[in-house]
Amino acid sequence: MSGRPVKHSVTLKGHRTSVSLEDEFWAEFRALAEAKSMPINALVAEIDADRGMEMGLASAIRLYVLRALRDRLPKEG
Repeated sequence: MSGRPVKHSVTLKGHRTSVSLEDEFWAEFRALAEAKSMPINALVAEIDADRGMEMGLASAIRLYVLRALRDRLPKEG
């Protein structure tokens, strides 16, 4: 796996676009979509709708993956 971002093609609002993510983020993102029984493009659209204009799509996807992984950790306390 590469530490450098790689462009991945997705369809968003009926148009092809690309998002640059590191292989590790992309692999986990695909696994999350599969676990939710969602096509990857549907999950991208969900994240896009929630992200607001101040954040890029790749950053929003990374944060989505991070939050999902953090939610799996045992709660401290």
